[in-house]
Amino acid sequence: MKIQTYTFIAIASIFITFKSNAIDRRSAKTGDFDIEKDLLLVQFDCKTDVDDLQTAAAFATLMSDSRFSKIQYHAVAGTYGIQDGLYVTPNDLFQLAFGDNWTDAHENTKKAVEKVKAIALATLYKQGDIWIADAGQSDFSAALVKVIQADLPDLNISERIHIVQHSDWNEEVTSPGSLDFVKKNTDYHKIPDGNAVGNGTPGFRSPEYTQWKNKITNPELIAIWQLAIDLSNRYNGKEGRYNNEAISAGGLDFSDLSEVCYILALQDIKDTTQFFDLFAN
Repeated sequence: MKIQTYTFIAIASIFITFKSNAIDRRSAKTGDFDIEKDLLLVQFDCKTDVDDLQTAAAFATLMSDSRFSKIQYHAVAGTYGIQDGLYVTPNDLFQLAFGDNWTDAHENTKKAVEKVKAIALATLYKQGDIWIADAGQSDFSAALVKVIQADLPDLNISERIHIVQHSDWNEEVTSPGSLDFVKKNTDYHKIPDGNAVGNGTPGFRSPEYTQWKNKITNPELIAIWQLAIDLSNRYNGKEGRYNNEAISAGGLDFSDLSEVCYILALQDIKDTTQFFDLFAN
């Protein structure tokens, strides 16, 4: 009887180990980004919610960490879809946060697509993959993929270009043709909403969080966050723009960063407090 019991325990242990490894392999899709070769595109609609401004500040904070210093990234502003409402001009903030490492799609979408295409092709030619965090709608992503496809007709887009989206609303105000295109032609990932805590991705919408100044010591990051918050307060809910209640309450909302966290295998971060504890310095 003891031998049978030990045998059962051994088999059960092997099964549990196998199951655990299988889960790890599946979740490893969130960690497939190759820091040495891949390109991270973070694309902000900036229309009409001001949360993109704070997401840009949070992304700059993340990229300032030594663990991510080798990441090739590029930010794009104005990648909105078919929603109504006024644009929130982020140019001063993006220049401060990213230097010249960003593109203005609001000013000239066609020119922006061509510029970002050149950056993406350089990565693809070196056998790197493209990872897109759609911090907004997927219209720009669809246009970008199409011009890459035209230049590289033999490229397996579904294996080399990955798109991550966290918001149902962002999908709803993407033009239907563009959304259908990226879902069918790229490695498209729809993850849980970054506005909520405890759903499998970080929750970065925090109406009561005001402690960022006590956490950040880097003067450059302080300046970036202060400008992001000042611009957020200036435009939030103004002239018919969306009123972000977390921000109007004096808190923070950088929920779109959940997509970047997914790409970089940081999806276990719980919330805003933990983010600043991990990356403020």
